Amino acid sequence: MKLQEAMDLYLPLIEGELRACMTPPADDPSPFWGMMHYHLGWADEQFRPSQAPVGKRLRPLITLLTCQAAGGDPHDALPAAAAVELIHNFSLIHDDIQDQSDTRRGRATVWKLWGEAQAINAGDAMFTLAHLALHRLSQRSLPPERIAVALRVLDQTSLALCRGQHLDLDFEDRLDVDVEAYLTMIRGKTAALLGCACQLGALIAWPDLSLAEHYRRLGEGLGLAFQIQDDLLGIWGQPDVTGKPVADDIRRHKKSLPVVYVLGRHDDTKAKRLRALYAQGALLEEDVAEAVAILEASQARPYAEAQAQHYLETALAELEAAGPKPEARQALRELAGFLINRAY
Repeated sequence: MKLQEAMDLYLPLIEGELRACMTPPADDPSPFWGMMHYHLGWADEQFRPSQAPVGKRLRPLITLLTCQAAGGDPHDALPAAAAVELIHNFSLIHDDIQDQSDTRRGRATVWKLWGEAQAINAGDAMFTLAHLALHRLSQRSLPPERIAVALRVLDQTSLALCRGQHLDLDFEDRLDVDVEAYLTMIRGKTAALLGCACQLGALIAWPDLSLAEHYRRLGEGLGLAFQIQDDLLGIWGQPDVTGKPVADDIRRHKKSLPVVYVLGRHDDTKAKRLRALYAQGALLEEDVAEAVAILEASQARPYAEAQAQHYLETALAELEAAGPKPEARQALRELAGFLINRAY
């Protein structure tokens, strides 16, 4: 199956499962649910039904594809796919508050519309609903002991996400972040959830923990490659494609891989100048341009591109080691390629 065929087949099923998990009780049409529906792209600011951007839904799609690749029925993995997507969106609501981001997917963020306190509460509710979504596996005749394992995997992943976010926030005021510390951060902040998505799909298909571990490492490798590509786009992406200004991550003093690669060269003149720029407050446009020029002169871009390719190849090796069913193998390989070749 090709990736586009998989998307056409599975994305409507994922959307249906998400809506089933997020349906409010008949006697509770309150803004409590409306705020979460707004974030997911299903409602406008007045909580009326709308068709806003909903994100790529890559994580739940990977859950279904890995279930199929491991020999299971993707329909059985729909509750896990919904749980993974809800955990992702809980983290986005909280990230927007912590980063003070005014917009997401071209619309005002939840906290910007309804305040930080309500947004925190909406994120907490979505975290809880993710766990309730996973309990729906019992309706798919999955044994209770395997549901317990799936819940533990989701909780371990949530903790890893929080630790990754802690490190990301901690790095904001530091100039001593090196590549090793950066990789530790993105393993939690980005790669852990993709690893979870793959691991859950495999667990639902078959109770072989060693097989599920291959798929977890597949997801982790894809997550590392995905984040590094995100870093590249945050500096060199095209604004008309990404929706963000060129070098926006530099303006925000983000410790992305190209930046920490250069910052780690302690005796290098270019690194010293980049540290001086990052030690400033707000950067002028000429400062941003100089920082980008330093990264390019230091070969930071090809270094990051090579790292993304390395983690992609590591991930694909885990996929082949798992012996995937051919009907899902092609779609997974196409999806892996998309993650580091995308322009947005």
